[in-house]
Amino acid sequence: MRNSTTRFSNRVDNYVKYRPHYPEAVLTFLENDLGLAKEMIIADIGSGTGISAELFLEQGYTVLGIEPNREMRERSVALLKTFPNFTAIDGAAEATTLPSSNVDVIIAGQAFHWFDPEKTRAEFDRIVKPGGYVVLMWNERLVASAFEKAYEQFIIAHGNQYQQVDHRNIDTPSIERFFAPQQVLLKEFPNQQVFDLAGLEGRLLSSSYMPSKSEAGYQSMISDLQILFDRFQKDDRVTIHYTTKAYTARL
Repeated sequence: MRNSTTRFSNRVDNYVKYRPHYPEAVLTFLENDLGLAKEMIIADIGSGTGISAELFLEQGYTVLGIEPNREMRERSVALLKTFPNFTAIDGAAEATTLPSSNVDVIIAGQAFHWFDPEKTRAEFDRIVKPGGYVVLMWNERLVASAFEKAYEQFIIAHGNQYQQVDHRNIDTPSIERFFAPQQVLLKEFPNQQVFDLAGLEGRLLSSSYMPSKSEAGYQSMISDLQILFDRFQKDDRVTIHYTTKAYTARL
């Protein structure tokens, strides 16, 4: 299986343009229900191009972005350069390079399924301040509408290792085991993206398990994508719905 720290290196442009962001309701929940406050320092583990960090930076939070992939980390620096309270750090979930008891909150957006759970839990315990908490977030693509069901089958047919690396392999019991003996709270929020054909192609190519333009299978995939889009489009658009899941626990 391709190294998880390099598999997105040739996907950065599409990742930036076409990956879903997180609804502001997530931040409202963290502030109102868990006491997240501006003076707290956040470590965004597996921060990628900065999609999850941006949600907090826009509201004035200080975010340390821990990202092992050079191309994604450098893009986050470029995209978030207007936020002086963002720092990108070459590190990983299992070895962040942060000092002990350094951060108030740890977040991981669309990244936890790439981590080694045992080593990551030890590192989280080390870097978070006493009483700090962890937020694991995913935009989970739904398979509910006729289009979404057909799109899922399309990905299975054309993808490489999709079912092995799908984040949905990490279920609630897996997360509860990671945090044990601490109690885990799950909060869900609706989210969606609306795409024309070019946008749907970009969303598809942002995923590491789909053939890139230089790989075998790309042309047949794009031909089938056109057929799929033509079948389900309304006013030249299709909609992908998500449930944004936020698992939270204090350490």
